[in-house]
Amino acid sequence: MDEFYMHSPFSLKNKNIIITGASSGIGRQCAISCSQMGANVVLIARNEQRLKETYQKLAPGNHLNFCQDITEYNKLKDIVNEAVSKVGQFAGFVHSAGIEITLPARSMNSKKYEQLFATNVISGFEIAKIISNKKYINPQRASFVFMASIVGIFGVKGLVGYSSSKGALIAGSRSLSLELAARNITVNCISPGLIMTELMKKFFSKLENDQIENRVRAYPLGIGQTEDVANACVFLLSDAAKWITGTNLVVDGGRSAQ
Repeated sequence: MDEFYMHSPFSLKNKNIIITGASSGIGRQCAISCSQMGANVVLIARNEQRLKETYQKLAPGNHLNFCQDITEYNKLKDIVNEAVSKVGQFAGFVHSAGIEITLPARSMNSKKYEQLFATNVISGFEIAKIISNKKYINPQRASFVFMASIVGIFGVKGLVGYSSSKGALIAGSRSLSLELAARNITVNCISPGLIMTELMKKFFSKLENDQIENRVRAYPLGIGQTEDVANACVFLLSDAAKWITGTNLVVDGGRSAQ
């Protein structure tokens, strides 16, 4: 196994990767998959109990976890400082933290927009700004991955706030990729479609069978699993993707191809 890690371009062996939203769903699976590929992961999330549950599922490594609301921007640098002092400079960053508000535009207000953008966009770019500093980042190569959504590409009723935040993430990541290319940092987005997380299972349990069938029917390959997104994330973090930057990798089972 060690020989594989040493020679495969898909290996994350000895890469230190910071992951937000690591307490559940896609963020949790990204943390697990990265650790299985040899990375040391630094987990950040608000729910301490679920964060510990993620930590217990990791493959052996030099891992850390921090229970922190990432919209408290003034505390982010201290977390990065502590993490680097314990595990070393970062070679990867995954911004998977996100919130969703489903409301029509007439029911949205400035506070709700601010909540969405604070978690989904601003906090991610703040962390990226901090760890891209030369004292925190691996000088050889690093990769940033922002978790967007297919609704940042096409419209969905009731998601004007969420869609606009994910669209901003996609657009901002492209610009950031140009700024950080000189430091050998790649910056990309992943836009998942409907993924069967624990939250989605609870949501589906409240729907009628025909409602579920209609949603599933929109996906030619069926509903995705968290592993499908995590595998794409591992690829973008690995050296196999070292010449890919400024792109948005759509992982949606064919939903947007229609």
